[in-house]
Amino acid sequence: MQYSRRFSIGLVINPFAGIGGAVALKGSDGEHTRQTALALGATPKANHRVTTALQQLQYLANQIHFVTAAGSMGADAVAGLGFDYNIAYQPQAQQTEATDTQAAIRAIQEHNPDVIVFAGGDGTARDVYTAIKPEQLVLGIPAGVKIHSGVYSISPKAASRVLENMISGGLSSVRYADVMDIDEDLFRQGTVKAKRFGEMLVPDELQYIQAVKMGGKESDELVLADIAAEVEERLDDEHLIVGSGSTINAIMEDMGLNNTLLGVDWVHDGDVLAQDLTESELYERVKQVSSGQVKLLLTVIGGQGHVIGRGNQQLSPRVLDAVGRENVWLVATKSKLKGLEGRPLRIDSGDDALDHAWSGMISVITGYHDEVVVRIEAVD
Repeated sequence: MQYSRRFSIGLVINPFAGIGGAVALKGSDGEHTRQTALALGATPKANHRVTTALQQLQYLANQIHFVTAAGSMGADAVAGLGFDYNIAYQPQAQQTEATDTQAAIRAIQEHNPDVIVFAGGDGTARDVYTAIKPEQLVLGIPAGVKIHSGVYSISPKAASRVLENMISGGLSSVRYADVMDIDEDLFRQGTVKAKRFGEMLVPDELQYIQAVKMGGKESDELVLADIAAEVEERLDDEHLIVGSGSTINAIMEDMGLNNTLLGVDWVHDGDVLAQDLTESELYERVKQVSSGQVKLLLTVIGGQGHVIGRGNQQLSPRVLDAVGRENVWLVATKSKLKGLEGRPLRIDSGDDALDHAWSGMISVITGYHDEVVVRIEAVD
């Protein structure tokens, strides 16, 4: 009898990954942070992002076997989609910790999976790295607030395309990618301090795996001053939602305004009226202002090209829809855009319909009375 081995996928989900993003907590590491986020009304979304990825593989279900952890760490997602699976690890408490991720990875590796898929942010990647064997192939599904590491796909659907190619027998090169993380306490104080912790083996699918996020300081101060002058000239009596990032921080400083480097602020009539707003606070403010009178100031993540969906989860689909694409002021230096090497800008709001509606050519302010048009795409 001929035997055809099924493709084995290890799956570990950090169910609380990203829970602090929409409520402006800058991360989800630590029990206290997660409890605070839940108390503020945050809802876990990591399982939803994994389901989004795995749905694309359902037509290959008879060729796949999952090895996973119980409950919200993996089994719920695969069982809900009808995949065949077995449980290699059982967490002891409902609120899982880093030790559960590490233990699940170790247990799953005993089954020699073809690839281990994990969902979370940079903290989760560190936990996986702590327990992973150097030769084990992995792939991350982005679900956290902090995603600087190069082991993640650019979106859940991108992860499914990488897996689809592997399951179908396509040639897949592999490479080692950096595991990065930042200090969450400093992050909440407005300081980005990224550190390399190691590397893990990932599929070498450059169009689907994100680049390691650039954390270097912008050196061209004159260009930033020119961009600030353009923003200031455009701003009349509109309300301005100010996104996060070092480029925008430099612009705000040039305008003489205090800024939450890694949060979302609200500016009107030359004053910062509110800082570090949560998603619900933003939405309520937008609803109270006349249509077209709210502008959204955003920048591009260097090296990755993400505009929405990385570090600014406060800008939810309903907030973006209320503001409107035509009211976005996107800013970036030409050197940052050139650093993308022709790759499009990315939007990953979590709402496919909105992401595709916002896709297309978009204007980017690159100086005083100077702008370029580039393509922005949904991260399918």
